[in-house]
Amino acid sequence: MAEVLQLKAKPGSSRSELVQEPDGTWTAWLKSPPVDGKANAELIALVAKRFGCAKSAVSIHSGGGSRFKRVKVEAG
Repeated sequence: MAEVLQLKAKPGSSRSELVQEPDGTWTAWLKSPPVDGKANAELIALVAKRFGCAKSAVSIHSGGGSRFKRVKVEAG
């Protein structure tokens, strides 16, 4: 079973953190800049750590070039 998260990425932040908002969406503060996929790679690692799964189980379903993303997490 897979879970799809709706999140807003904030690249170039001073911290690396993933927080669930009261409305059920997620906000991801990323230290990496939005250049050459660095922020997306950090996002995948952050989501994998938060959900306790492998990075290979996390994929950006849509919004790869946008701040608003849908991230798919495959349950192990």
